[in-house]
Amino acid sequence: MEAPPKDTSPAPLPTPGERQKAARASVEARAQTLSAWRGIDLRPLEAAQRRADKALSEILPNVLGRLRLDQRQSESQIVEVWKRTIDPLITAHAQPTSLAKGTVFISVDSSVWLSEIVRYRQREILERLQLAVGKTVVQRLSFRIG
Repeated sequence: MEAPPKDTSPAPLPTPGERQKAARASVEARAQTLSAWRGIDLRPLEAAQRRADKALSEILPNVLGRLRLDQRQSESQIVEVWKRTIDPLITAHAQPTSLAKGTVFISVDSSVWLSEIVRYRQREILERLQLAVGKTVVQRLSFRIG
């Protein structure tokens, strides 16, 4: 009597659902083995310590707020506007250094230039910056030597 022919067709691939069940069973078997070895079941504690997943839409505004990208963009805008619209003679001696609460802080290289700008050019500079970036962004100018 002859042996029946062997089935040489490949075994059917498991479905995604079957793969998930097998993975869960493997994780569960591992957890049971660890519990038996430790003598205590730590799964409830581990589950309590796990952080809940959050959507990116919940996290992203907080991260962007911490990075203060809007303020940095305003600062870089002011530097660009400063280079484009302010007299080159002034830009050679004064540069914006920061922006805080509507005040642009400007470093001037000498007391002579500080006096010149504050006395004769401050209003012009303020108006040009406000026109370019907005009155809510730039409200005041503060000059410092340095």
